[in-house]
Amino acid sequence: MKIYKSKTILAAICSTMLFAVSFNTHAGDKFTLQTKWVTQAQFAGYYVALEKGYYDDEGLDVTIKSGGPDIAPPQVMAGGGADILIEWMPAALASREKGLNLVNIAQPFKNSGMMLTCRKDSGISSPSDFSDKTLGVWFYGNEYPFLSWMSKLNMATDGSAGGVTVLKQGWGIEPLLQKQADCVSTMTYNEYWQVIDGGLSADELVV
Repeated sequence: MKIYKSKTILAAICSTMLFAVSFNTHAGDKFTLQTKWVTQAQFAGYYVALEKGYYDDEGLDVTIKSGGPDIAPPQVMAGGGADILIEWMPAALASREKGLNLVNIAQPFKNSGMMLTCRKDSGISSPSDFSDKTLGVWFYGNEYPFLSWMSKLNMATDGSAGGVTVLKQGWGIEPLLQKQADCVSTMTYNEYWQVIDGGLSADELVV
């Protein structure tokens, strides 16, 4: 598929971006970019590019739509609400398997910032200690890497003996602070620091 210069530059500015394969672009076209999550530092580059006029310089009319806890970027695209989306690769691949013909146009980051943050007083020091523990997991596509990891560890996720109990985690870290979960999902640049701000020190945590 031919990629015009304008799209190439947009892809270079953005990270882990995908578009529907039927989508064609020319200079001057309007784009709607759907982010994965609410406006935060993770997406600063896209907003800086908009504010600085970098898109305009390339003849691109770009609108950025913020994500959130009830927004699934692939569903937004499937409904015609976005031309380009930012999504985690496992979730994008799952959407493609379900029939949404996505194409990856940029993936600058080799590794995700997602991690499990655990209380040290739970007795967890390595993945081998997950047995019979409760782990907070984000869903909406974020569960795929976790489930793959548990499969590699040969660890059941149905709460059975020797496996783990999966707590469907909301978008906060309270389950860890309140000892409802032994570990919760966090991002290196966001929720981990919420845990620290919540009163647990780095010495009290295992990641």
